[in-house]
Amino acid sequence: MKPISVFKQAFKSTNTIIAKYLMRKVLVFLMAIFIVIGLVVFGNQLAVVIQESLQIGIPVADLFPLIGFKVVRDVPLILSLSLFLAIILAVSKLYKSSEAIVMNSMGLGDKHFMVFIQPIIVTIFVFILFLTTIAVPWSTQQRSMIMDRTENASEFSFIKQGEFQEFKNGDIVFYASKVKDSEKADGQDMEEIFIYALSAGEPIITLAKQAQKYTDSITKSTYLRLKDGTRYHGFPGDTNKKILNFDLYDLQIIDGEVQKSITNYNKVEGKGTLDLLYSDELNEIAELQWRLSQPLSVLILSALGILLGKASPRGGKNLGVLVGVAVFILYNNTLLIAKSTLEHGDSSPIVGLWWVHLLMLLFISIFYFYRHGTFTVLFDKIVGQFSTKDRTNVK
Repeated sequence: MKPISVFKQAFKSTNTIIAKYLMRKVLVFLMAIFIVIGLVVFGNQLAVVIQESLQIGIPVADLFPLIGFKVVRDVPLILSLSLFLAIILAVSKLYKSSEAIVMNSMGLGDKHFMVFIQPIIVTIFVFILFLTTIAVPWSTQQRSMIMDRTENASEFSFIKQGEFQEFKNGDIVFYASKVKDSEKADGQDMEEIFIYALSAGEPIITLAKQAQKYTDSITKSTYLRLKDGTRYHGFPGDTNKKILNFDLYDLQIIDGEVQKSITNYNKVEGKGTLDLLYSDELNEIAELQWRLSQPLSVLILSALGILLGKASPRGGKNLGVLVGVAVFILYNNTLLIAKSTLEHGDSSPIVGLWWVHLLMLLFISIFYFYRHGTFTVLFDKIVGQFSTKDRTNVK
């Protein structure tokens, strides 16, 4: 019955006027900070995706889905940081307006503040857990599919019949008088081909009667098979030009190893969480612990946010926010280092990323005891015991 009574008491305390007042302040700061950081991240992702589209030829229809998938990937981190800073600012404002001092005189301290904001913390914890275990892996998988399709398609799949087109930032000029889809799903048939390219600063001109785009089934590399043509090293008419006549010439336009590396990179990140639970691979265990660590960090950082928000009315302005940002960056970077260490087999899966959370909890405990003078009381007790023993020995 004791756990139930404690739960009921905690639930009642979150329905008080003071609890609702504190939660309202946290929510206001949370929305404001999330919108600001979200807009910055969205703008950055927009610029990155547009740059990628110019380099590898991403279709316009895939631009906004790619941006959306990238934003979904960043939402857990943005939301966690926003909540952490919102708690610091909300509590700090209470202290600067002396409202928290009045609450302290009523017997409401840090423990009560931590309980007051639990409905918000639990809600965001569940939401981030959903994102990291379901939504983010799905979005990563969808983004990987789009990128693989775009990379495998090659820029030459966007060739327009009877028009000169530039590829690779102008390094290649391509022309085909006729273009039609091949019987193969990944192929194209072309006629009257003209290709201008630069190799080590030297122009190479290729003329061919026919061409066919295809993908090698073994290497997964994409080639342009040219038929009945001529290659000129230098412009026709130059004294130093080299001429090569060919019946068949395969020109590689996409390296298969690049495609394999892209697919393998996103394979673990896009894997289902339930599949990771039954895996013995270190990189998959590290990925699972990383997904669980992000929502877990919300619970841990919420307690630290209460402590960092506690300040005197004359204290440094927003000092807690600066310290909070530094701690947040250090916390997440340490988790990434622990994840990398586990992936390379330099640590045990039992230790994994959990030691980072335990270290953070230890830091919060020490900070809490220091703030409430518990160390001083404990030190005085220890000194008092030794003094009593010395007096007894003298007698």
